[in-house]
Amino acid sequence: MKKHQLLFAFFLTLTILPVGAHRTENLPMRLWYKEPARAFEEALPIGNGKLGALIYGNADKDTLYLNDISLWTGNPVDTAEGGSAYQWIPAIRKALFNEDYKSADSLQLHVQGHNSAYYQPLGLLQIKDTNEGPVSGYYRKLSLDSAIATVRYTRNGIHYTREYFASHPDKTIAIRLTASQPKAINCDLSLTSLIPHDARAADKQISMTGHVMGDAAKSTHFCTILSVRNQGGFITASDSTLHLHDVNEAEIFLINETSYNGFDKDPVTQGAPYLENATDDTWHLVNFSYQQLRQRHLQDYMSLFNRVHFTLGKAKDDQTRSTRQQLMDYSDHNEQNPYLVMLYFQYGRYLLISSSRTPGLPPNLQGLWAPAKFSPWRGNYTININLEENYWPAEMTNLSELVMPLEGLLKAMSVTGQYTARHFYGINKGWCAGHNVDAWAMTNPVGNHKESPKWSNWNMGGAWLVETLWDHYDYTRDTVFLRNTAYPLMKGAAEFMNHWLIPNPKKPEELITAPCTSPEAEYITNQGYKGCTLYGGTTDMVIIRELFKNTIKAAKILHTDNNFANQLESDIQRLAPYKIGKRGNLLEWYHDWADQDWHHRHQSHLLGVFPFFQISLSKTPQLAAAAIRTLEIKGDQTTGWSAGWRISLWSKLHRPDKAYLMLRKLLTYVPPANYLDPKHRPSGGTYPNLFDAHPPFQIDGNFCGTTGICEMLMNCDGNTMELLPALPLTWTAGEMDGLKARGNYTVNIKWNHSRLSSATITATYPGTLTVNYGNKHRNLTFKAGQTKKLK
Repeated sequence: MKKHQLLFAFFLTLTILPVGAHRTENLPMRLWYKEPARAFEEALPIGNGKLGALIYGNADKDTLYLNDISLWTGNPVDTAEGGSAYQWIPAIRKALFNEDYKSADSLQLHVQGHNSAYYQPLGLLQIKDTNEGPVSGYYRKLSLDSAIATVRYTRNGIHYTREYFASHPDKTIAIRLTASQPKAINCDLSLTSLIPHDARAADKQISMTGHVMGDAAKSTHFCTILSVRNQGGFITASDSTLHLHDVNEAEIFLINETSYNGFDKDPVTQGAPYLENATDDTWHLVNFSYQQLRQRHLQDYMSLFNRVHFTLGKAKDDQTRSTRQQLMDYSDHNEQNPYLVMLYFQYGRYLLISSSRTPGLPPNLQGLWAPAKFSPWRGNYTININLEENYWPAEMTNLSELVMPLEGLLKAMSVTGQYTARHFYGINKGWCAGHNVDAWAMTNPVGNHKESPKWSNWNMGGAWLVETLWDHYDYTRDTVFLRNTAYPLMKGAAEFMNHWLIPNPKKPEELITAPCTSPEAEYITNQGYKGCTLYGGTTDMVIIRELFKNTIKAAKILHTDNNFANQLESDIQRLAPYKIGKRGNLLEWYHDWADQDWHHRHQSHLLGVFPFFQISLSKTPQLAAAAIRTLEIKGDQTTGWSAGWRISLWSKLHRPDKAYLMLRKLLTYVPPANYLDPKHRPSGGTYPNLFDAHPPFQIDGNFCGTTGICEMLMNCDGNTMELLPALPLTWTAGEMDGLKARGNYTVNIKWNHSRLSSATITATYPGTLTVNYGNKHRNLTFKAGQTKKLK
């Protein structure tokens, strides 16, 4: 039987490799450690897109922190919120055009609403080994190739193994406990939670019910069911604990359902039947053996993960140094560790697969994994950069389906955003969103009438975030998706912005926004005032220009709304242009003011370089030079996700030296928050489990790190493709297979001696493409399904 299972797994791996993929090396992609985790920044994350766990893996008392992506405080938004807050807009504009920025900042507090809900931890599963004796031979790993975590150790001469995976097709977290001798498994299983709950054990099952913080009559509820199958021995129950006695092998299955039923449904009176759903999920598992569930998980996960393969020359699977030690040596001793770079790249893809599979609920600031009752920044969706970054690698690393959760959230935001547009800005066309969103699709400007406008009063979130849907179309060229999903949302965002723009009273031919801010940044005026509210900020203009440009493209593709497209075209011609300052930098502010912090982590006014295509060395050399100068002024010390973003910015500007430097900065070892480490000071970088250290943990840093590696190797706007535009000197040889490019091209590239040795480009649809590599330029014309090779 085991021989047949091994053969099945082997043939499964063969069948799910994409056409054209070839592996010159087959290095296992794994994180591994010689000790259990002492902090969540060392724990191993698993997830099925909805249910997730952080595995600590202690041999004596293993702890799994559990999360459900639909477990949030709060209720559907009040569509009347804001009332007539829009009446303050004229006063703010008057202050701005009188250059009274202090008054404008103060008046902005009147145009604020409530802060977001909290993302909540689900619970803790603990596995206490009741066998006595010292532990030796400890080993803990997470295989990215299979999305299976493993813990091994020896006690009293008996070898114990714990295996964990989170299955998307079967909605469960599965754990198998095995030992090298019969009757050796003796342990206690218990469930508890940091939020209100009740847990009871009986008949090989623990049931835990509860609700998020707040009034139970108004809160989202949950039901967690843990069930056990044992071979040999027996199981007893007491309170909320199951006791396993003299068991040969145990299989543990955990499911969870919540009453969350969508952004506009009360979680109590209109809630999902979470008790019935949890029971159904548990009964579903009875139909399968553990091995069958494992194979179903592998088939589902590997069909996504195996689409892209990345190899760097001289990469080796280091079996002597743990992942933590490799990371420390890479950052402390300036090592060249191509395997670690490969691992980090694939880890970003693993995290996206594991956290982005639930309709309407994309990965939040911590993705899926938040162990604390009060997560940093409420664990919400921050859309002045962070949620956008979460999806940067989705299309290019061949995970297009994973954008689906964001589609649902944007549809919900377009509903609530109509009320935000009306009550806060006095606009009855289209929709808009601020910089924080939660499971209830809140779109209002936040701050509770008392927080700084520099983060609270930004209304460009919807206009920027909806560009992710345009990207989905641009990569797939799916006109049905464009017509039914992307374009209506883009049009609504563009309608709002079309009405929000006003002529500049001091330059009437110019269209600007007023008031505006630049995400989380502050200026210093020539008179010495430090503030954040202004008019005509560069970031606003960049986002609106991109939104209008792509909305026009979409309308032409769909042969619709010709008059509206013409209006947007006229508006684009009048938008306040980019400006270059006296320091040679690209101005963030309308006037040539100083930055309060020249090294600020946000570089929102550089969106035109990346992820957009407004600034390039070939088409806008002066603006590109100003962008380079801006990055030079900012310097190289920054936070985790910002370093990740800068990899792509430098890549687009053809600076492999700087792109590689920022990648190394991103892979700087950062100790867990509860460590007292005098050598490794907290800074932007990477934790031992490869989570991004903003600090604290923000998953978008992982996603932009993966994106940055792609951008170093290939960039494409759908018409022109650049191969190896920012190849580091140290990456003398390597290959990347399965990348996707705009226009729905699949790209395999291979290089040696720091030069492209071969490339194959396959077109899904007919098209023309200019390919630049080295000093060569090729103009290619494709038929549908045609592959062309370059050397």
